[in-house]
Amino acid sequence: MAEMRTERKWIWIWNIDKEEKWLNEMAANGWALKSVHFITYHFEKTEPSQYIVRCEMHDYDENYIAFLEDTGAEYIGKVTKSLYFRRASELGTFDLFSDIDSKIGHLKRIAKLLSVLTFMNFAVGIGNSFNATHFGWFNIAFASLLTYGLGRIHAKIEALEEEREIHE
Repeated sequence: MAEMRTERKWIWIWNIDKEEKWLNEMAANGWALKSVHFITYHFEKTEPSQYIVRCEMHDYDENYIAFLEDTGAEYIGKVTKSLYFRRASELGTFDLFSDIDSKIGHLKRIAKLLSVLTFMNFAVGIGNSFNATHFGWFNIAFASLLTYGLGRIHAKIEALEEEREIHE
């Protein structure tokens, strides 16, 4: 039986690139992602750099997963709308985004989710401000934090759009 390790880590959705970087650093150190759950990552001991890990905000789609599996990728799991894959590094580079537009599309999916969550928390916060619970401040503070994340995603989108203009 392979040696296993569990890590619990909170990573905001607007830092999905940092999450992917961390997962690949773990793989480079011989700990490949085996399964994922909310803030919980399970790793198995492997040869260092045996796998490349990728994650993407994408609806669960069996055809999409089958397509990636045909390229040698292994579907690890999903948390909310984030899908996780790994592929043996011996198969070469492993990218989920083939061009700038697909990267922008990915970030726009994240922005859409953040926008909905921000609006919902702001609306609940305002509603709770008028009742006896006095917890509206919590939802408004959380909406503010989500707004910050939304700003980070929009900055990444703008940078990619500028990069696309340079290459056109």
